[in-house]
Amino acid sequence: METLYIGIVVILFLLAASDLIVGVSNDAVNFLNSAIGSKVANFKVVMAVAAVGILLGAVFSSGMMEVARKGIFHPQMFYFNEIMLIFLAVMITDVILLDTFNTMGMPTSTTVSIVFELLGAAVAMATIKIMSGDPGVIGQYINSGKALAIIAGILLSVAIAFTVGVVIQYIVRLAFSFNFHKRMKYIGAIWGGISLSVITYFLVIKGMKNVEFIPQDFKTFVQQNTFQVMLYSFIGWTILLQLLNFLFKLNILKFIVLAGTFGLAMAFAGNDLVNFIGVPIAGYNSWQFFHAAQGADPNSFLMTGLAGKVPTNTLFLIIAGIIMIFTLYFSRKAKSVIKTSVDLSRQDEGEERFGSSWMAKVLVRYSIKTSNSIKRVVPKPVLAVMEKQFVPYREELPDTEVAPAFDLVRASVNLVVASVLIAIGTSLKLPLSTTYVTFMVAMGTSLADNAWDRESAVYRITGMFAVIGGWFLTALIAFTVSFIILYILNYLSFFGILLMVIVAAVVVYRSHVYHKRKTEEETAEDLSSFSDETIVDKSMDTILLTLGKVVITSELALEGLEKEDKKKLKKAKKDVKNMTEKTKYLKDHINVIVEKLHEDSIGSGSYFVQVVDYLREMVHSVEYVVIPVLNHVDNNHRPLKKEQMNELRKVYAKLERLIQIVARSVKSRDFSDQDELLSMLEDYLKLIESLRKGQIKRVKNNVVGTKNTILYLTILNESKNLGLQVVNLFKSQRDFVNYKNM
Repeated sequence: METLYIGIVVILFLLAASDLIVGVSNDAVNFLNSAIGSKVANFKVVMAVAAVGILLGAVFSSGMMEVARKGIFHPQMFYFNEIMLIFLAVMITDVILLDTFNTMGMPTSTTVSIVFELLGAAVAMATIKIMSGDPGVIGQYINSGKALAIIAGILLSVAIAFTVGVVIQYIVRLAFSFNFHKRMKYIGAIWGGISLSVITYFLVIKGMKNVEFIPQDFKTFVQQNTFQVMLYSFIGWTILLQLLNFLFKLNILKFIVLAGTFGLAMAFAGNDLVNFIGVPIAGYNSWQFFHAAQGADPNSFLMTGLAGKVPTNTLFLIIAGIIMIFTLYFSRKAKSVIKTSVDLSRQDEGEERFGSSWMAKVLVRYSIKTSNSIKRVVPKPVLAVMEKQFVPYREELPDTEVAPAFDLVRASVNLVVASVLIAIGTSLKLPLSTTYVTFMVAMGTSLADNAWDRESAVYRITGMFAVIGGWFLTALIAFTVSFIILYILNYLSFFGILLMVIVAAVVVYRSHVYHKRKTEEETAEDLSSFSDETIVDKSMDTILLTLGKVVITSELALEGLEKEDKKKLKKAKKDVKNMTEKTKYLKDHINVIVEKLHEDSIGSGSYFVQVVDYLREMVHSVEYVVIPVLNHVDNNHRPLKKEQMNELRKVYAKLERLIQIVARSVKSRDFSDQDELLSMLEDYLKLIESLRKGQIKRVKNNVVGTKNTILYLTILNESKNLGLQVVNLFKSQRDFVNYKNM
């Protein structure tokens, strides 16, 4: 029996390693968003700063591990076998849940997830015990006040962080404007003094509150003399920064952002590490207590030992810190989560990941009305001065360099406001979530900076609501799934453990494959690589890829129609949907591509717009064939006659030949086959016209029915359109290449 529990401990630690990876991938947005969004330094420097903060925070985090042992439930009310199943259910749920959010690129709270997983599993075990005849009620087993505090924390974090972010960013922007470089000489050190004194206080209060080697007297002194500490810190930092700026031209804003990144990373590792390894370490501690009691029965050994203070092995913390650092460097999913947050707070227009929602539309509409009302009240001279501070300023950048999502002023405000709110929440013992605070501050500062204008507001607000909704779903899903998994583990015993571990592994593997494919597709669609030098090559690649898929999808549709194979037709429908999305993406972002071109290359943009339009029309023609064919087969209508299928085969053979010539010409940039192509197009159109007349004769002779005729003529008509669009595409690309060669 003891071997089984040793196996559970091993599984817990394996899950801990996996949980560290998925957890850090999600929580990295908390401390990297500002640094990466503002491009404060190259990626390696930012990662190095964060890595040092994480390693220090991990080593100092031992005091937090008691949360997993006794923060949510009362361990002395459970037996050893029960507590081990609770911990196992929690870890399996956590890995699946966080990995799912990472795959979707959505930030969530690892604190909320672990708390509600512990709550769900503990409630499940408590109900099993009560139904088995144990005296008592749920309240004796569960620390229900903690769950209510977390829910209150969600609401507090969202409302307070967003509001404070808006107000502080608005004030700071009024002081600095977007063209802040000149003013930095005069008031930069003052803002730096405020920022760094806040970050210093945050490090002391939040980052080191559980560090055991710092004397308690020092911590007490800081808490009791907060104002004096902040004042002296402000004066010291202000003088130091002014000197460094004067003597060495120190970039004060960069220093603030890197210091804030370090502080948040350290606090994250010091306080959130429990979310990833607290449960496995609690399981290991449980096994140690059980093993020390020689001959104890796991079904009757109460886990009273977990209620006391149990030291954490420093080696575990160091290993956890190293895993977290490697995850930061190599996790693609971490980059996806960060991208979501950065995109929602981006200053300029660009790709909008989220659509619009009725709530966002209503909010934007009323916000515009409110804004107009305020403008009528505020004196015009005052309004003019204020609006002048919010005039966008663009720094000149090399063509190959992508502009940051937002500037260093906003990045510094993000970090300072998040730090001060978290520090205040910690000192007042308010359950503010780090994730919620950092995200909502970023949203608030974006709004204050006019990043959410009328072109993007509905999409950004919808995205913000989607993330907030995900936070509440995290709590619900975590509780429900861990509750169910606990029941499975309890009633299926060893087989339940094996089953759920396999399920977790399969889910993580499938999500990894899905995310990898999604990332590769996004990389292929990346617009940042478009420039004067690459636009012809990019156009060629897009044309060749689309033409190839048109041929494959058309062949699938014909085979599916002939063999009445719904599977092939559904595959064709899926393929055409992907083509539609990609060509729509290009058309929707044509302005982004044109903006990257030089003033003397506007003609290139015009030709590229034509190419994209013809690609869209081609894909629409394929779609208007595939959908009717699928509906025809799905509704079990009579198949086309063999003679008709042979005729369609002839049409598509000629179409494929047309596409081959166009693809060859585009690839070689040699368009000398134009006469041959036009001659083939003429024959192709004559064939379609003769087949249309033949179908009319069949109708008159009552050889075919209505459904047959509608489908057949639809295919012929869209095939004709497709052929014409292919040739138009040839001409546009020809003109495009000739223009670039002038």
